[in-house]
Amino acid sequence: MSEENTNENQYVVLARKYRPQRFEDLLGQDALVQTLTNAIQNNRLHHAYILTGIRGVGKTTTARLIARALNCTGPDGKGGPTIHPCGVCDNCKAIAAGRHMDVMELDAASHTGVDDIRELLDSVRYAPTNARYKVYIIDEVHMLSKGAFNALLKTLEEPPAHVKFIFATTEIRKVPVTILSRCQRFDLQRLSVETLKQLFTKILTNEQINAEGEALDIIAKAADGSARDGLSLLDQSIVLGNGKIDTEIVKKMLGLADRSQTLTLFEELVKGDMEKVLAMISEQYTNGATPIIILQDLINITHDVAKIKIIPGLLNTAGYSEVEKQAFTDLSSSCSLAILSKIWQMLIKGISEINIAPSAVEALEMILLRIAYSASLPTPYEILNEVKKKSEINEMPQLSSAVEKKNNIMPSGENTATLTEPQEQNGNFEIFNTVGEFLAYLEKTKQALIEFSIKNYVSIKDFSNGRIVMNIAAEINQDFIANLQKVLYKATGKKWELEIDKGELGETIASVENAAAEAKKKSVSEYPLVKKILEEFRGARIETVIRKSLEDLAEKEPDISGDEINNLTDDEEE
Repeated sequence: MSEENTNENQYVVLARKYRPQRFEDLLGQDALVQTLTNAIQNNRLHHAYILTGIRGVGKTTTARLIARALNCTGPDGKGGPTIHPCGVCDNCKAIAAGRHMDVMELDAASHTGVDDIRELLDSVRYAPTNARYKVYIIDEVHMLSKGAFNALLKTLEEPPAHVKFIFATTEIRKVPVTILSRCQRFDLQRLSVETLKQLFTKILTNEQINAEGEALDIIAKAADGSARDGLSLLDQSIVLGNGKIDTEIVKKMLGLADRSQTLTLFEELVKGDMEKVLAMISEQYTNGATPIIILQDLINITHDVAKIKIIPGLLNTAGYSEVEKQAFTDLSSSCSLAILSKIWQMLIKGISEINIAPSAVEALEMILLRIAYSASLPTPYEILNEVKKKSEINEMPQLSSAVEKKNNIMPSGENTATLTEPQEQNGNFEIFNTVGEFLAYLEKTKQALIEFSIKNYVSIKDFSNGRIVMNIAAEINQDFIANLQKVLYKATGKKWELEIDKGELGETIASVENAAAEAKKKSVSEYPLVKKILEEFRGARIETVIRKSLEDLAEKEPDISGDEINNLTDDEEE
């Protein structure tokens, strides 16, 4: 057999065989095609283009199509630049075959130096031999050295009229801004799963190969938006399936777990049934599913359940199977967003743990054990609310009142009465006799921004049921007064008189509380046992003072009285 016949019978991979030969064949790049169409029709061709996107979305293919569009002469040899290259003229054929002497492709990954670029630029000043334009295609341009980029600058800014530059890169951020500013940029988009499936179906029809729909769906998802990656996987699955594409073979090839099994695994994980979870992991691992793939599938399921919980209508628009629809419906009703968020965080953290663990499957088991026993635990906020509900005494108003009295936040003789029993209210309206009562209301209704502003940026001079006199800091939110008025009106049912007193800000509630806390820390640090601890552990400091710690201290320091403990912890009980 001759060499020529051998080459003719040699198999060409699908990614090369079905490389787009027209702009119409480019998938998912409508904006790019429209821009180039308008530029050619209006004779507004730029001298430099830069194409960016992930691998396999058509950057090099697009660069060659642009070169053909600029140099096509038509079947009769008299045509001009066109968005529809004829494919039959000498220029089109030579460019498609990669042998046109006026269209030069440079791989910047292997020609990174300034000398390579200087050699290329030496030929720029010469007119093209056969084509209309000299086209320089530089692939992976971000790999060029700093000197090479600098050598390009002047020529790139003012090239001869017969020269066009086309750059392609997967790392646009590594390209100097001085280069980017001289180019017309196109961001090639990832291809959707549906677009890839349509491409696969079209190719398989031409190749007369049968394929299961679920198998194509799996390959399209695994391709992650890359046509080349998808076609490479398609090639591999055809060979592995001996001329047909089977779902089970594709799953084994990719090391995937069965989707329904992973959904069941997630359901048992949420229930906390670790006996079933561990058994299912062992079964999937034995059947060829890798731990990192199982973890990624669980992350994907967590994301889907959270989306459906927020937007239930997605169940009917996202192309889920009936099994997935039923599972997602049940999970979205039984799992809160807080639980899903915690599961997500632990699964994401688990990816790095699996990568560094000696045994990936053991790491996966430990990750899921952690999730099963902690995901359903209440959040600190929920625990705090539960404690508050069970508490017989709410000390927050008393604390705020005491702080106001001790530090003369309000003028003497005005609104300084101690807290009394709650007054009978009309309807559902509140009555605020002190700042402390108002702050307690803000905390209860979760209006943290106003509460923070009052504590840190406001000095209260007078507070009565219907009137507030205060100083405010210059850096306070400009909407503070309006928001405060709205909150007061909604809570009490009447409009309050807010008077801004001129002068320095003075003492704030936060500064008073901080000073009191520091005083407590200083007082506790004077005890012999505490002194000894601080001396022993150099650099240690007292962060907070709580009643339990002081009671333990009192057992070791008999001189500390109960009154001293109460004085030190009247506002820091935990």
